[in-house]
Amino acid sequence: MQCPKCHAAMHTYNRNGVQIEQCSGCRGIFLDYGELEALTRLESQWQAPPAPPAAYPAQPAPAAPAWGAPQCAILGLNQ
Repeated sequence: MQCPKCHAAMHTYNRNGVQIEQCSGCRGIFLDYGELEALTRLESQWQAPPAPPAAYPAQPAPAAPAWGAPQCAILGLNQ
């Protein structure tokens, strides 16, 4: 097949099941009917936002120790 623009040889490439013809001379890309829509559809599926993560069940706050209020012995900020 020859390029309709510069008449150089055309090469066919398979991109995700879509046949694309590219010119070896001018590097132009030529698509058959419906191939642009197919590529656009594939691209939108590839760029779809990821699903939100599953929510984890709420965890209760840890209870204070039975011997009193927490203290900070490292910094000497005992109250």
